[in-house]
Amino acid sequence: MSIDLWVDPSWVDEILLGGSESQECLFLGAPVGRGELRRLVAERQRELAAAGAAPGGTVALCLAPSLAFVANLLAAWRIGAQAVLLDHRLTPYETEQALERLAPQVVVSASAPYGGHLRGFHAVQEQARARPGGQPAGNGCVLVQLSSGSTGPSKVIGRTAADLIAELERYKKMDGVPRRGERIVSLASMVHVLGLVGGLMYGLHAGVQVAIPQRMTADGILATVAEGSAPTTLLGVPFHLELLSAVGTPPSLPQLTGMTTGGELVRAQVRDAFVDRYGIRLGNMYGMTEVGVIATDLFGEHRPALEPAPGMTIRERDGELHIAVARSPYLGETDPARWSDGWLHTRDAGTVAPGTGLLRVSGRRDSQVSIGALKVDLTEVEHTLAALPEVAGAVVVHGSVIEAYLVLREPGTLARVEQRLTEQLAAYKRPRVLHVVDQLPRTATGKLVRDPNVLLAVPDLEGKSTR
Repeated sequence: MSIDLWVDPSWVDEILLGGSESQECLFLGAPVGRGELRRLVAERQRELAAAGAAPGGTVALCLAPSLAFVANLLAAWRIGAQAVLLDHRLTPYETEQALERLAPQVVVSASAPYGGHLRGFHAVQEQARARPGGQPAGNGCVLVQLSSGSTGPSKVIGRTAADLIAELERYKKMDGVPRRGERIVSLASMVHVLGLVGGLMYGLHAGVQVAIPQRMTADGILATVAEGSAPTTLLGVPFHLELLSAVGTPPSLPQLTGMTTGGELVRAQVRDAFVDRYGIRLGNMYGMTEVGVIATDLFGEHRPALEPAPGMTIRERDGELHIAVARSPYLGETDPARWSDGWLHTRDAGTVAPGTGLLRVSGRRDSQVSIGALKVDLTEVEHTLAALPEVAGAVVVHGSVIEAYLVLREPGTLARVEQRLTEQLAAYKRPRVLHVVDQLPRTATGKLVRDPNVLLAVPDLEGKSTR
């Protein structure tokens, strides 16, 4: 591919930075107008160029959600460079490992530490520096992300400007997404696809203000909703539903018109608790870092099924969902088990209904295991556990046997959990080992980690074998 085909920066101005000077496009504690954002981007563009960023080059952003993150991302793209996004919550060791793996030419990071893991955004003073041994892009991708790695090592995923623009157009064609003059209060990380494309980029493209709560607590989120009068949609993941559902009596917020969640499947109990408290539309979105939004049910009309997003072609093969994608989204050698012959293999189990095309996602294919020649869906076991009144959270994995990691609402109730499981699950489905932990590890996007190697490192407070 000719570099000239993808480094042309005009798409940034046309798709993301257009509009009147005074239009408020962002809200991070205070409104940010489009004119101010354009000036910040131009300033960062000069700084990045001074550090060595150039058309066809690579720039890694190791920044917390912030105005600095937005400005540096758009500046890198405006230069014609490839932006590599690394989550600020990675440890220094993890960050260095990722930089060694991805070899960017310029690294942008904070010049001073910032604290507060509950903060939705930060005031960041950034610095750009050249990284010895960095390599130019060598491909047509303007964006490189790492997958969440919730079930194993992260994959390196690249997307072109055309990919991103096509996804933005899919959003604009869907009923139920915010329109010009409305607001998105985004709870999803800007570093990952839902918050990046579905929140930040869509808002800039469609003239929708994107607001980030100062604190990612229930009170902080609701306070941010209250700070604007325009119709407002919350954008987050099931974890945020649980957080907001814990509020006893929410304040009156007539501007809050709906919430859309992506990521994991939403348990029925969590959905019902949220709708009961807030009485607003709750939509669901299915997507992947590799391609963005795939299917939606933004009005809850088809639950638990979803409707393919405009322009998406989806099929089911041997119980797995496949997405039509012209090229492999993975950088480096492509595993044919992940992409082949124009189809992305999602590794998600599901079905596509003949005629309507509605799809149902039933969990990861690697959550289906064989126990004595009987098939067990670990997602079913996990949802059963998580729905028990004694359980605040649960993850179920399979090694030599089925094991469950769970957080109890009250200490000393494990025996009651075992009794309820005996009542609700067939013997071959029940976990043989129960690990009581203080907290379940999550990925940077809020997904529960299901990597057995990570879970083994979590201190076991009250482990018990039921073998």
